[in-house]
Amino acid sequence: MSGDLSLAPSATGSAVPAVLRERGQRTVFCGLTGIVWLHRKMQDAFFLVVGSRTCAHLLQSAAGVMIFAEPRFATAIIEERDLAGMADCNDELDRIALQLLERRPEIRTLFLVGSCPSEVIKLDLGKAAQRLDRSLGQGRRVLHYSGSGIETTFTEGEDACLAALVPQMPATASGAAPGLLVVGTLPDVVEDQFRRLFAELGLPEPGWLPARRLADLPAIGPQTRFLLAQPFLGETVRALQDRGARRLDALFPFGAEGTTDWLRAAADAFGVSPMHFNRVVAPGRERAKRAIAHSQAQLSGKRITFLPDSQLEVPLARFLSTELGMVPVEVGTPYLHRDLMARELPLLPIATRLSEGQHVERQLDRVRADRPDLTVCGLGLANPLEAEGLATKWAIELVFSPIHGFDQAGDLADLFARPLRRRDVLRV
Repeated sequence: MSGDLSLAPSATGSAVPAVLRERGQRTVFCGLTGIVWLHRKMQDAFFLVVGSRTCAHLLQSAAGVMIFAEPRFATAIIEERDLAGMADCNDELDRIALQLLERRPEIRTLFLVGSCPSEVIKLDLGKAAQRLDRSLGQGRRVLHYSGSGIETTFTEGEDACLAALVPQMPATASGAAPGLLVVGTLPDVVEDQFRRLFAELGLPEPGWLPARRLADLPAIGPQTRFLLAQPFLGETVRALQDRGARRLDALFPFGAEGTTDWLRAAADAFGVSPMHFNRVVAPGRERAKRAIAHSQAQLSGKRITFLPDSQLEVPLARFLSTELGMVPVEVGTPYLHRDLMARELPLLPIATRLSEGQHVERQLDRVRADRPDLTVCGLGLANPLEAEGLATKWAIELVFSPIHGFDQAGDLADLFARPLRRRDVLRV
């Protein structure tokens, strides 16, 4: 497992490092964590996790919900009497779901979310969702997806959720004009920024998956072209392609160059002239470059390792390497979608060690041997590495922070510069 860097051809024909595949102990959150940002985005949805008290504690601590706020997620806790067969789990689930919807009549879509406990006892939430969906009617939907740590890791919960929504999207009318769809949860402020850019470019008003209100899910069909805003949506991509939609291949919208390439893919697909594209995009691109430059001196030449966490690792490493001059030592990712990363991988330095999956002990041994200037990792690994004198960055902060687009490029760069500034200040 020495990570020999033999070359392999990428989908674009360029050479990329061979992939070191790791299989062992994992240290990432389960897919339930995606509820933390999904419930904020979809204003008419509710997420009912069917799981244990551990699931409830995870969501409550991760979400940081204030005691006077009524969130749009909850946990139907599986008790000992359910496990012992003293109660019918399906009857109990129906009772809880109906009680919830009576209390919260504004909820139009109810997600039943599977967890490790519900998977272990083989509770068929898919059939439960179908049963409740038929009985409710009245414009309400009940859907199901799995956020179980057995099946998903961290951001894959969003992928499973959005894939469950695709069959609910209406079909475009026959002969409809080509349409644009943006796929992946973005903070509202970032979505609004992209809306303005699309309008200035003269592109069709895009649909969004997920929509802020699931009652407004956009129509899709063979004339739909979609851009991925997040790199961890492999199942959603397949579901959209099964409905006839076509993905626009582009870099992910991180930094000045990534955002420009992402917007250009849409502009080219809809016949926007290069002159008009450059005129619209140039101000934002230059603004992003100036903002990034504030962190350049701190980051240029610094060595960075990404431990696998969110599947954001490859495009973020590309951004740091090409726009800030950082040197990726190892870029680990839970799963490597080669098709989705076809534009990203050739832009990594050829000496980068690329790893897929996790064997935490081996990866930590390599971090200790490499001694990078910055290690991006999960919460559970950060403090031990800091105690060994290694600067770290919490990977989860990159998921919860607005980092897409021109206006967030400087903030994204600063997220990596901040731990190095802190280390310099604390150094005696």
